[in-house]
Amino acid sequence: MCGIVGIWGALPDKAQVLADSCRRIQHRGPDSHGLWEDLNAGITLAHVRLAILDLSEAGHQPMVSACGRYVLVLNGEVYNHLELRAQLEQAGQAPQWRGHSDTETVLAGFSAWGVEKTLQASVGMFAIALWDRERRSLTLARDRMGEKPLYYGYTGGNLVFASELKALMPIPGFGRELNRSAIASLMRHNYIPAPQSIYEGIYKLPPGTWLEVSEADMQGTRVPQHVAYWSAMQMADVGLQTRSSFASDAHATDELEAVLSKAVGGQMLSDVSLGAFLSGGIDSSTIVALMQAQSSQPVRTFAIGFHEKKYNEAEHAKAVAKHLGTDHTELYVTADDALAVVPTLADMYDEPFADSSQIPTSLVTRMARQHVTVALSGDGGDELFGGYSRYFRVRDWWAKCERYPRPLRHMMGTMLSASASLPGRGAWRGKVGKLGELLRTDRHGDFYRQFVSYWADPARVVKGGVEPPSLFEQQLEGSVFDAMMKLDTVTYLPDDILVKVDRAAMAVSLETRVPILDHRVYEFAWRLPFEYKVRGNTGKWLLRQVLYRHVPQALVDRPKRGFAVPLAAWLRGPLRDWAESLLQPERLRQEGWFEPEPILQKWREHVSGHRDWSSRLWGVLMMQAWLDRYHAGMVGQKDTRR
Repeated sequence: MCGIVGIWGALPDKAQVLADSCRRIQHRGPDSHGLWEDLNAGITLAHVRLAILDLSEAGHQPMVSACGRYVLVLNGEVYNHLELRAQLEQAGQAPQWRGHSDTETVLAGFSAWGVEKTLQASVGMFAIALWDRERRSLTLARDRMGEKPLYYGYTGGNLVFASELKALMPIPGFGRELNRSAIASLMRHNYIPAPQSIYEGIYKLPPGTWLEVSEADMQGTRVPQHVAYWSAMQMADVGLQTRSSFASDAHATDELEAVLSKAVGGQMLSDVSLGAFLSGGIDSSTIVALMQAQSSQPVRTFAIGFHEKKYNEAEHAKAVAKHLGTDHTELYVTADDALAVVPTLADMYDEPFADSSQIPTSLVTRMARQHVTVALSGDGGDELFGGYSRYFRVRDWWAKCERYPRPLRHMMGTMLSASASLPGRGAWRGKVGKLGELLRTDRHGDFYRQFVSYWADPARVVKGGVEPPSLFEQQLEGSVFDAMMKLDTVTYLPDDILVKVDRAAMAVSLETRVPILDHRVYEFAWRLPFEYKVRGNTGKWLLRQVLYRHVPQALVDRPKRGFAVPLAAWLRGPLRDWAESLLQPERLRQEGWFEPEPILQKWREHVSGHRDWSSRLWGVLMMQAWLDRYHAGMVGQKDTRR
């Protein structure tokens, strides 16, 4: 795991600038850093390294291909690189290998097969910048599911890219004009969805895509459009049209266990210490069980616990670990331990990010890093196998709304929305208004968005904030259940879940891997008939059957509990002074990003104990904390250096 950053343009002293950039993301790669520069072409690439495969100098980056044509910086891992080496050798296209790093393998692939074929052949998580010295072109690419981050854009006439935004900040001409549309998206989702970033002119490369910038392109001011080499949405639709058939439930279980075991085995490849997060839930327990089945030694597993029983899963993790025979470490944390993380969040997530489970995630990654350098995670099971409880609630609401003819449903929705706008107070108005919106909605995505929105109308909260078009507005194939899983896979998963884990882990130089998101597992999951994902009101049915072969059902069958903290109580108690300092009415008015009254009304209702608005308020608070950390002195101003 590493960090990458680069500049292409006429900027002087690029090497010195990028040395500062590397210092800012040294947590992503504390083992070494490197820099490569082509003064004639005006491009400079830099890399910070967390050595995982081939710890020798043979794995050092930036890396020049054996043929001398390509220069590569790579963040991530390509798990099947030994298979790719074998293919290159069999075809007589392999160079004289210098070491055994996956970076060297990928470089050889680019030389022999070109960009798109190499990306399609690679199984892994990665963000890549590839310089072609012959064509004088720069290629940026990102892994299929979006596990590794990559920001890019033009600033001060230069093309720039980096693993994290903080690496771009030392670059002269870096514009700090905030993107009001991104702030509006933050209020709806509590994260900023790709391709937006918090800054105007800086974008996130979408998962499963690559783009090539030529020397001719550099004469303009727009980056060329990215090209998809793999699409999660498209693969889901293909799966819906080509359902697999199985002779029996046992046969289906065999097939899933085989494809998932292969993914887990591939991701256990490491030259450094390796372990796994274990919550005791279905997903993490399955990953650990399949790891232990392929390991001759007890797998290192990690869990954190809370003394508040409502939030504690450590006892379940301990029971699973004992049954599987793992080398288990648990840490019980106090409220003070968790609260101490809050001041570090703005720096850790260097654009506003407001999933409050970032707090326990930070704690468990910090603990794991004391023992291992790589940790496998169980993320992705809910999106692929229908595990979220909200899926069932939305499915039931959709069925109720569909009982009414469309014209009648629209008329009822309009009347309810109008009544919710009448003067007066009370929680009923919000519920009635939401029901009105649901009745007037005909598309699955629009319907689902009502359930996953924090601020349902961000334009009322963010001054001048207009949300860009989103996938929620498209007509999606399949049932409402299918639509929800697809939407979460291409929005919530890469822009929330994977961001949360990547930044928390890399802040302590820990590499995380997610076997369930192997694209072969994903494609298999979408070919499954629906009854293998959901039976009755039970999600992840087939994934459970795999787990039951390794762990007694009684140890893992219980209601799903998120990785949560008592945020509502903290905002009324130990975090109240901190929150009130960020929500001062005069500050909100002076900064000019938010409409103060809707926010302050919810704050008053929350601290009174009458309502729980913690999740909505957390998005505003994380934005305000980020402004304090990264935008002090420039708030509300346009950067004239651009």
